[in-house]
Amino acid sequence: MSKELNEDTGFKVSIKTLIAIGAAMATVISMWFMLQADINEAKELPPPADPEVTRMEFDMKDQMIRQTIMTTQEDVKEIKESIEKIEDKLYE
Repeated sequence: MSKELNEDTGFKVSIKTLIAIGAAMATVISMWFMLQADINEAKELPPPADPEVTRMEFDMKDQMIRQTIMTTQEDVKEIKESIEKIEDKLYE
């Protein structure tokens, strides 16, 4: 048989539990208000500027990327030559 819950039903809760529940509720409520304040502050800030890329900046970045690729290609060639020399020494 199951117990029925009504106005006469009682239960025990310790003071520690009540304090813990109160502290948890206070923490959640304070976090909510802080979040709302941050949202309102963010609404008042000016919108960020459009990051417009100039032609000169694009050309410089393109040149840097191409130079990096060429340098990497030269490094790979040097590594291949070194590996071939090592293999020659190993298998002789």
